[in-house]
Amino acid sequence: MNFIETEIKGLWIIEPKVFEDARGYFMEVYKKEVFDQHIGKIDFIQDNESKSSFGVLRGLHYQEGETSQAKLVRVIEGSVLDVAVDIRKNSPTFGQYKMVELTAENKKQFFISRGFAHGFLVLSETAVFTYKVDNRYSPSTERTINCLDPDLNIPWPLDASQLLLSEKDKSGKFLKEIHV
Repeated sequence: MNFIETEIKGLWIIEPKVFEDARGYFMEVYKKEVFDQHIGKIDFIQDNESKSSFGVLRGLHYQEGETSQAKLVRVIEGSVLDVAVDIRKNSPTFGQYKMVELTAENKKQFFISRGFAHGFLVLSETAVFTYKVDNRYSPSTERTINCLDPDLNIPWPLDASQLLLSEKDKSGKFLKEIHV
């Protein structure tokens, strides 16, 4: 596996080694000792999966305090534009984001440390998105940042009228309104 640290500390792109032949392919998706050696010890406790249609934008979500989550995300069908926003108040990159295209073809993974809001936009007809988390889901501490926050100015490749958002995501707060 190739571990690429991004310009924002706490975000990593992981490129697995893919072995292909006429029968298909094989790859190691996650190997704890290799992951821990490059990124550090993370105890993932749950795997989640979602399927979404073109234009669905899920996010930007995070959990506050002790229930904050680190995530290891990837796409197993289709294509998404994945985004992580630094919401660590004392970070020199607070409010900055990193975008990564994750596809079934490129097989890249994106590791997002605790202290980031996260979301993704489906670029293909459908996408199956899967991710590991290191903490349980806590509805009482889950928060949403508005994906169209002008202070973030994320260049989503679709017009706002094409985005399919949940009611929760439509009513997300702006970055300047959050308290983390």
